[in-house]
Amino acid sequence: MNVKLATPLSESDVRSLHVGDIVFLSGTIVTARDAAHKRMIESIRSSRPLPINLKGGVIYHCGPIVKREKDRLTIVSAGPTTSMRMEPFEPFIIERLGVRMVIGKGGMGKETVKAMKRHGAVYAAFPGGAGVLAASKVSCVLRVEWEDLGMPEALWVLKVESFGPLVIAIDSHGETLYRG
Repeated sequence: MNVKLATPLSESDVRSLHVGDIVFLSGTIVTARDAAHKRMIESIRSSRPLPINLKGGVIYHCGPIVKREKDRLTIVSAGPTTSMRMEPFEPFIIERLGVRMVIGKGGMGKETVKAMKRHGAVYAAFPGGAGVLAASKVSCVLRVEWEDLGMPEALWVLKVESFGPLVIAIDSHGETLYRG
């Protein structure tokens, strides 16, 4: 089934999705890789506020290539990175921050699958090698946080239009396309 969704995502939006559904997403997404996940967890555990609200939000496992021209930031390429690296962090992030969708490639582990089922979240696979396609769906960079982590590790807050195709590879019912 093809589905169009807009952020922020509700639990009912996510619970209506099933493995194999194709999603096109519009709204705001936030890129986050290893270092950003670690910092988010450190911030939560230290009771420091995060620079973004991820409740109902979407995390994209991506280290974008960004071009700076005067006052404008342009995403040149935004292909997914391997999601399994975030497995030690993602269940905690889903539970504590209310993330509803994680986008990446290669899938996630059993603990993330359990967290998605328990808290109403999904994992959507974006085609690897299609970074320019992903970048073409970014209408603008809304802002960047934690630039001190470096370009690929910073939190890039992006506005997207019909971002996809995203294949629901882990749904909120505990079903997955991946072995495990």
